[in-house]
Amino acid sequence: MIAIDFLKIKGHKNVKGTHKTTLEFTKDTYLTPRGDCIIGIYADKGVNDLKDDIKRMIKNEGFIYIVINVCGIFDIISARGSSKLTLSNKNKMIIRKSSFISDATLAINSNKSAFDIKREIIKGLQNEHNGLVYIVTSDIPLKNEEILGIVINFNPFESIKTC
Repeated sequence: MIAIDFLKIKGHKNVKGTHKTTLEFTKDTYLTPRGDCIIGIYADKGVNDLKDDIKRMIKNEGFIYIVINVCGIFDIISARGSSKLTLSNKNKMIIRKSSFISDATLAINSNKSAFDIKREIIKGLQNEHNGLVYIVTSDIPLKNEEILGIVINFNPFESIKTC
C-alpha cells in the first residue's frame, strides 16, 4: 500500500541546511541564524495535520520517503516510521538520522539531514523561493524512480510554482 500527502514551504535568507542529524519544516514565520536544521518556514502543515492513512503507515513502521522540490530540483530522503511516534505536533515536522522521538518527529533513521540536502535546493530556499515537500509512505521499500513517478503523477495543484 502507498499513501501520499504534501506540504508547501517557503524559504528564508537564514536557511543554512548545515545540521548533520536533523531536518525540519515549521509553520513559524521567521528563522533565526541558529536554526540550522530548518530549511522551510511558513509550512502549511505540522506533523499532526498529515492525512490519517499516512500517519497510520508511519505508526506501522512503514517506509517513509520525503521528496523536496524547489525550482524543479528534487531530493529524496528515505526514512522509517515507528509505533512510538505520536505525530502530534501542530507546528513542525522533523526528520532524524537517529531514532530519537519527540511529538514533532515525522521519521527516524533517515539517510539524510539538512546538511545532506542538495545545495541547489538550499540556495533556492536561501533566495526565499517556495518549495513543495511530498511525504510518500509504503509498506514495502521503493526505488527512487518509483518514488519520483508517484510524486509526478500526484499533483492536485499543477499551478503551484516553486520559483
